[in-house]
Amino acid sequence: MQNALLIGLSKQMVLERQIDVVANNIANMNTNGFKADRSLFEEYLSSSAHEDNFAPRDRRVSFVQDRATYHDFSQGPTEETKNPLDVEIDGGGFLAVQTPAGERYTRDGSLQINNQGQLVTAEGYQVLGNSGPIVFQQTDHDVSIAADGEISVQEGTSRTDSIRGKLRLVSFAQAQSLLKEGSNLYSPGEGNAPIADTESTVRQGFIEKSNVNSVTEMSRMIEISRTYAQIATLLQQQSDLHKSAIEKLADVPT
Repeated sequence: MQNALLIGLSKQMVLERQIDVVANNIANMNTNGFKADRSLFEEYLSSSAHEDNFAPRDRRVSFVQDRATYHDFSQGPTEETKNPLDVEIDGGGFLAVQTPAGERYTRDGSLQINNQGQLVTAEGYQVLGNSGPIVFQQTDHDVSIAADGEISVQEGTSRTDSIRGKLRLVSFAQAQSLLKEGSNLYSPGEGNAPIADTESTVRQGFIEKSNVNSVTEMSRMIEISRTYAQIATLLQQQSDLHKSAIEKLADVPT
C-alpha cells in the first residue's frame, strides 16, 4: 500500500479514538464531579524505503500515533445547593466509598441517607469515614459537616452536638493511573494505594460540577469530524490516482 494511504489511515484511526474521548466528555458535561479526558499524540517514524537511491532522511515515514489519554483533574465550577448533605471538595482529594467490587473513589459529593440511616452516594454506595461507614440515628437532625469532613448532628431534643464520623478523604501519588469504572467512580490501579489527604477541604451545601467546557468540546468535535472527512476525501483521490495510473500503464504497448 502507498505511504500516503498508510499515513492517512493512521490519522483516521487516531481521530476515531479522539471522537470517542470527546463524545464521552460531552455526555458527562452535567455529571457532578466528572473530570474530562484528554488525548495525547506523538509522531511515529517508520522505515519504509529500502532502495539505495533514497537519502537517509527520506527512508522514514512519519505516522500519527495515539499515545494515551489522561485525566484533566482541574477544579470544576461550584454550585450552591443549600442541601446539608451535599459537599464539594476543594483540592485534589476523593471521597472513599464501598461498592460490591470493593473500595472505590469519587469526586461526586451529592450525598443522601438511605433507609438504613447510612450516608450513601447518589448510586447508593456507602460513603466511608475514617472508622468505616457513616451511620445516622433516626432522631438525628441539623447535620453539620466541617471543613475537615467531620460530621456532627443534633440528636433528639439535645442541644449538644453528636459526632457521627469524619469523611475519609484520600489522594494518590499517581493520580493519572486512576481507572474510570463508570458511575463516576475510580479504581486505584495496580500499585497505586490511596493515602490520607490532609490538604483538601470540603464545603457543605455546595456541589462540584463537571469540568467539561461544553463550547470547547463541541468545537473540538466539529473540528475532528471535518478533519476526518478531509482525510477521507484525500485518500479517495489518492486511490483514484493510483487506479488511473494502472489503467494507463496497461494501455501502453509492449
